[in-house]
Amino acid sequence: MLSDAEIEVVRLSAIVAAWSVAISIVPGVLLGWLLARWNSPLRGLLQGGVMLPLVLPPVVTGFILLALFGRSGPLGEVWEAITGGRIAYTTGACVIAAAVVGFPLMVESIRLSIVGVDPRLEMISRSLGRNRWSTFLRVTLPLALPGVLGGAVLSFARALGEFGATIVLAGNVEGETRTIPVAVYTLMNTRDGEGGVFRLVMVSVAMSLAALLAAGWLGRKRRRRSRLGD
Repeated sequence: MLSDAEIEVVRLSAIVAAWSVAISIVPGVLLGWLLARWNSPLRGLLQGGVMLPLVLPPVVTGFILLALFGRSGPLGEVWEAITGGRIAYTTGACVIAAAVVGFPLMVESIRLSIVGVDPRLEMISRSLGRNRWSTFLRVTLPLALPGVLGGAVLSFARALGEFGATIVLAGNVEGETRTIPVAVYTLMNTRDGEGGVFRLVMVSVAMSLAALLAAGWLGRKRRRRSRLGD
């Protein structure tokens, strides 16, 4: 059985992961569509920038985020001037770190799903008088929906396991920034913490496996829909 403190850690991790997906989904869809449909030499550069957090060491990503959102960082200073509060070392910092590291997985899943949508269907919609935005909402997005949901699930799973960027930007504050990976790291350096490590690891494995199974199911659904379209 999980202790109250461990339940709080799991609850916080789920909340952080959910919020990270919530703030990423709209820009993720727009960028996924742009990368799928934009014919420009600059597309490769944009895609490289989007995928960068996936290949950078997480600690490096955290350092960049801290330089931006810390109290002396440009975005951190603006936030403090507007609200009087700080971003770094808060739950919000956990959400930002998780969103950034999970964003490439979301965008790539959405991009691949939109690539699988037959452009002829969009052309037919445009020929019937719908503008580009209406065509996207009524034709492209519904057909790409399994990929969008799959990307959201993958991003959620990645957020659950985020450690490097989180520990740099958000620190290790009990009840506020101590997510499952941070709590496991803390317990590994605590006397008699092996039991808590084992329980949290089991919970993390179960949640991540469930998310991956859901993403796989959505991916198969996307491929079936693509074959039916062909």
